[in-house]
Amino acid sequence: MHWSKQLIPTLREVPQEAEIPSHQLMLRAGLIRKLSAGLYTFLPLGFRSLKKVERIVREEMDRAGALEILMPALHPQEIWENTGRFDVLKDVMFKIKDRQERKLVLGPTHEEIVTDLVSHEINSYRQLPVNLYQIQTKFRDEIRPRFGLMRAKEFIMKDAYSFDADWDGAEKSYQAMYEAYKRIFKRCGLRTKIVEADTGAMGGSSSHEFMVLADAGEDGLVECGSCPYAANLERAESVLRSAVTFDGAEKMPEVVATPNRRTVQEVSNFFKSSPARLIKTLIYMADDKPVAVLVPGDREVNEIKLNRALSAKSLVLADNPTIARVTGAPVGFAGPVGLSLPIYADHKLKGYQGAITGANQADAHLVNVDLERDAKVTQFVDVTSAKGGDGCPRCGNGTLNEKRGIEVGHVFKLGTKYSEKLSALYKDAEGKEHPAIMGCYGIGVTRTLQAVIEQCFDTDGIIWPITIAPYSVEVLVINAQHAESAKVSVEIVAALKAAGIDVLYDDRDERPGVKFKDADLLGIPIRVNVGEKSLAKGVVEIKMRKTKELRTVPVAEAVNKILSTIRELNDEING
Repeated sequence: MHWSKQLIPTLREVPQEAEIPSHQLMLRAGLIRKLSAGLYTFLPLGFRSLKKVERIVREEMDRAGALEILMPALHPQEIWENTGRFDVLKDVMFKIKDRQERKLVLGPTHEEIVTDLVSHEINSYRQLPVNLYQIQTKFRDEIRPRFGLMRAKEFIMKDAYSFDADWDGAEKSYQAMYEAYKRIFKRCGLRTKIVEADTGAMGGSSSHEFMVLADAGEDGLVECGSCPYAANLERAESVLRSAVTFDGAEKMPEVVATPNRRTVQEVSNFFKSSPARLIKTLIYMADDKPVAVLVPGDREVNEIKLNRALSAKSLVLADNPTIARVTGAPVGFAGPVGLSLPIYADHKLKGYQGAITGANQADAHLVNVDLERDAKVTQFVDVTSAKGGDGCPRCGNGTLNEKRGIEVGHVFKLGTKYSEKLSALYKDAEGKEHPAIMGCYGIGVTRTLQAVIEQCFDTDGIIWPITIAPYSVEVLVINAQHAESAKVSVEIVAALKAAGIDVLYDDRDERPGVKFKDADLLGIPIRVNVGEKSLAKGVVEIKMRKTKELRTVPVAEAVNKILSTIRELNDEING
């Protein structure tokens, strides 16, 4: 393809709307353009790379035995109400009505739709297992779309759904997808970290996320420095502290006046103690009933963990009047001693002695609190987020390190949550009906494309892995008016195309410096410079975008050298 006949609107300046490198480079390299918040148009080069990601996904899903289908993006609202997920996801759904006033939603995901399909088409164990997948557009009304394709209102996703007759089969299906995902991201040139994750609104028994480690990642995770354990912060565990004893442990609780000291920092400064000595008491409404939640002063409540521990359908912080009613004190002075409501304490508080808590009266705190002696703890549970420096819950010896990541893939063991509610049943050999056991497997295709750039760039621009680069080779004629340079360039382009290589030919009548800067910005893996000076020596230049290595090659050997270099780059990724 001739550059002069392409649409490649490169930008010299960084657009103000772009906050992270990958978003900046996608705009500057002319891959995408913004229509409005969270909505982007793919321009030709971006679309070519997107299609290559999709091809890799399809090849690996087909290789794993999944069957491709295509489901509607527009769904009847009723089917979401049948599983109870409409109330859970209604705030992120785009909702419309047709001319008959029937309620519809644009699908943020497709568990309900595929389960409904299977409920009508599969009824015997002989038809199982089956894994159905699609590459489809999804829609989510994000509160704050940001970072380009990372958090958009409209995006492309690959979602697959396995249906099995028993848990052994479901585990095999899960592992098949797990391995397929490892191959997909490797082929895309991504380095991923697989972490344990929370199932969230999707439900199910367990899940894993495939994360791209990047400073710009919106998701937090921890990983052990001594073993393979890694988990996102919603799920991560950490080793329990040994019994913690502070000064005054042998004494009985004593009320101390703390006028206007409400926050952890204010109280810590007042007592000249570390925040860890404080026990924070928060009042939540779990299914409309008040409960007290205790965490160390240097930790925050992880509401996902708390919700899981309480098995609550709804969970919100209590309002100020409720807090005053159940504790007898204004906000900032609640404590566990004397409370008559259920108390859930983070397991890191087990053995706490000599602690400081609120006194359940205005402008006062208690010191010398032995939590297990002085308060009636209903249950010790894990309700705080792990953080760097904590001990590893798996090996017991390692220390957890905090990282940031971009979630590009997620695999779930769903169980029978959807098949029971939507009657996706099969009959066994004796004719008895059972709900199919499901798994769900998603890849953010558009997000994966941008994540590659977030991991593969330098100060000059993108550094594409050859497997998903818009073109594998760029042939750049330094002076388009020089007949011999143009002739050799066209011959190299023709020979590469005949060998099945996708080539971008920069035939523009531009200054060499402009063309070189654009080439670095676009990041095509191999660049062939054809110019008068090199041709006078009977050679052309081959420049590697990643290493910046510049090789001079005789003109007659150029095509073979380029082809062998392409094989080397592919082997580097796939080997």
